Amino acid sequence: MPPRWTLDPDRLFSAEPSQRAAARELYALVRDLPIVSPHGHVDPALLADPSARFGSPADLFVLPDHYVCRLLHSRGVPMEDLGIATRDGSPHERDHRRIWQRFADHFYVFRSTPSGLWLSDVLISVFGVTERLDGNTAQRIYDHLAERLERPEFSPRALYERFNIRVLCTTDGAADSLEHHRRLRSEGRLDVRPTFRPDAVVHPGTPGFRDHIERLGAAAGIEITTYADYIRALEERRATFKALGATATDHGAVTPHAERLGAAEAERIFSHALRGEAGANDAARFSAHMLMEMARMSVEDGLVMQLHAGSLRNHHGALLARFGPDRGADIPVATEWTRNLRPLLEAYGDDPRFQLLLFTLDESTYGRELAPLAGYYPAVLLGPPWWFFDSPNGMVRFLDQVTETAGLYNTAGFTDDTRAFCSIPARHDVWRRVSSNWLAGLVVTGRLDAEEAAELAPECAVGLAERAYRLGAGDRST
Repeated sequence: MPPRWTLDPDRLFSAEPSQRAAARELYALVRDLPIVSPHGHVDPALLADPSARFGSPADLFVLPDHYVCRLLHSRGVPMEDLGIATRDGSPHERDHRRIWQRFADHFYVFRSTPSGLWLSDVLISVFGVTERLDGNTAQRIYDHLAERLERPEFSPRALYERFNIRVLCTTDGAADSLEHHRRLRSEGRLDVRPTFRPDAVVHPGTPGFRDHIERLGAAAGIEITTYADYIRALEERRATFKALGATATDHGAVTPHAERLGAAEAERIFSHALRGEAGANDAARFSAHMLMEMARMSVEDGLVMQLHAGSLRNHHGALLARFGPDRGADIPVATEWTRNLRPLLEAYGDDPRFQLLLFTLDESTYGRELAPLAGYYPAVLLGPPWWFFDSPNGMVRFLDQVTETAGLYNTAGFTDDTRAFCSIPARHDVWRRVSSNWLAGLVVTGRLDAEEAAELAPECAVGLAERAYRLGAGDRST
């Protein structure tokens, strides 16, 4: 009999005995704290409908997870074979057992990756899998998972309670109906909250920009024919999100360039964009202007502004054409913050009503730009290591590079940023282990005393994120 598949209880802790002992003590303080998940991509329909289920093991672990699909694709596994539907309707694998078998056959490629940590933790801790996943065990484990996924205690709502999630924020398009959030609100559920994501309607280069603007207008109840109509529609939608519990907005951009346009220039570019006639330079200037406008609106309505910069989306045009976006072909690019963001921070960086969380995919900017910006401007907080760097090593690099200049209290805690609902506790556990071990390193080298580290550990786990996103205690009754 092969040995039972288990997780090392000291994973991610230092091998040095005194640091490991300190890390164990700090981790014990935070291991069972409630989870605050202030930024992610879980479908709110999973929680709004009490009868919702995850589907098959392939539905849960493979099809929605671009971390999984991109790495398997890198090893020559076609997207079609993973069950990813094609835009043109050409054949793709529909047998979920076969999809699972391919995933299991290649599970070894996740060794040493954060995805490997999360997947193993979910399989073992959430679903009670005792055999290591590989090609030989694939079908037995599939049957085990399928049986559990049919049980009421493995429904999304039941697991939400089991995971001890205090607050979960979704990410929703500006024109989204928010019907699922309305349903949750009608039940008195205030712990699942929307987040306003306007990317499709603020970047004129977005495919189908006019259609997105029409949907925005319909959602806001405003016919958008002018730039002024457009601004009113955005403000109305933000108010609707806020009324349903939103505390934040989210903005994705290749570059954080901010630039204020005059009213006439904004009207001119917007009119051209509606006709599909805005050139690349005008489109970029309009996007930069809308960063300024989103900051201005946040000052007025109090929504925390998140800015995720530095991802070149859909690097492989053939993949985009065949399968659509969000399939794993987004690649980081170098990013400049200091000059690009200066107009926005000159205008709002000292305003006590404004809070701006910055996320980057360019780690070289941590110590050179982001930490100094957060270490000066009261409005700026640093989001945690994101996407490609949401990993044990990435977390340590982040903490090492930003805290000496910005301090921990100018960071925004942890966000799991996941579409894979069942990985939420695993991702938070990685952060809690890494941050506990990092604090333990400060203790054994005399930079913190044990009492200070014990105060900081819960801050890293929950408190910083609660305050950064103005979630308070996340009490469901309030």
